[in-house]
Amino acid sequence: MASRHIRGPRELVSGGEWIYGRNPVEEVLAAGRRTCSEVILPPQDFFDDQLQRIADECHSRRIMIRRMERKELDKLTHFGHHQGVAIKTTGYPYAGFGEILSDVQDNGNAFVVVLDHLEDPQNVGAILRTACAAGATGVVIAEDRACGITPAAVRASAGGSEYLKIAHVVNIPRAIEDLKDAGVWFTGLDWGDDSRLYTEIDFKGPSGIVVGAEGDGIGRLVREKCDFIARLPMPGGFESLNAATAASIVMYEALRQRA
Repeated sequence: MASRHIRGPRELVSGGEWIYGRNPVEEVLAAGRRTCSEVILPPQDFFDDQLQRIADECHSRRIMIRRMERKELDKLTHFGHHQGVAIKTTGYPYAGFGEILSDVQDNGNAFVVVLDHLEDPQNVGAILRTACAAGATGVVIAEDRACGITPAAVRASAGGSEYLKIAHVVNIPRAIEDLKDAGVWFTGLDWGDDSRLYTEIDFKGPSGIVVGAEGDGIGRLVREKCDFIARLPMPGGFESLNAATAASIVMYEALRQRA
């Protein structure tokens, strides 16, 4: 690499955030939705194919490339699983809720994922990864008392978050009501006497799922807005699946029905 593209460890650009991990960094660059100012790569001179693609893309876009030892990058990413790679970007480009609402109104087969105050970035990221793979129209998350699209969530999504339309809203029940007025039928993932097996629910047409918080599940007001409540069978007697696992299973059931 040309020396003019390499800077010392103290020459950090202020502001923005560091996205870390090979796949997330590559997807941030590929999606092109954020402004990137510099990238950090391992200190060795010989890269594998993926690192070379990242370096080449940064060269072509005139993004500053800097080498950094693992221990330094550990501190910079708060000991995230960075794989020796990180990129400095602007914050996550959230969509407006109105944009998702408009997309739903224009799509007779829309599918929306609502996260009701999830706080674990690993769960949030894993759900976003599946939502991206399954072709979700949009994702709605709570603005307060919930995990946003942080670098840790982007890492857990393997960069899938960069391709989704994700809206922050203050009031989840109201957002669900607005989406229902646009024709979406919502299924909440929960237990209870009113629940039915997830395979018995019709996900064809405009539909969506609501995933509750770790531990507490779906809030009462949010649950009341759901048209159906779905449960997963657990004949093994271990009645616990994390939010991301349950959401992934149901999203792919919806995809199977709609295919």
